[in-house]
Amino acid sequence: MTKTLKTDTLINKIIEGIEEVKGQNTTIIDLRNIDNAVAKYFIIADGTSNTQVNAIADSIKKTVSKALQQKPWHIEGEENSEWILMDYVDVVAHIMQKPVREYYNLEELWGDAKVMSLKNES
Repeated sequence: MTKTLKTDTLINKIIEGIEEVKGQNTTIIDLRNIDNAVAKYFIIADGTSNTQVNAIADSIKKTVSKALQQKPWHIEGEENSEWILMDYVDVVAHIMQKPVREYYNLEELWGDAKVMSLKNES
């Protein structure tokens, strides 16, 4: 499997994990053309509570692990579950409660990157 195909599959599995537990407002930020970016892609999604943010992170872990036998290289934020960051090296998933997401506004921070919002099926 090529590196690009593996990254695309990882993105799809992360999104599948988000959708499995009804994460909202999923956005993909393509950072490949940004100098000194920390990853190739960010995936950002909302959870409505600490419980849902945790459930989304758990769903991502299970979905990616089952499909790709891959675990996050690093996870932050599980203690308070307002913002959980899951680092899969090329792809970083940010699962946030809506007020935290609005405050940090990563889409604006990485404004030079290509941003794609996904439609939610709910």
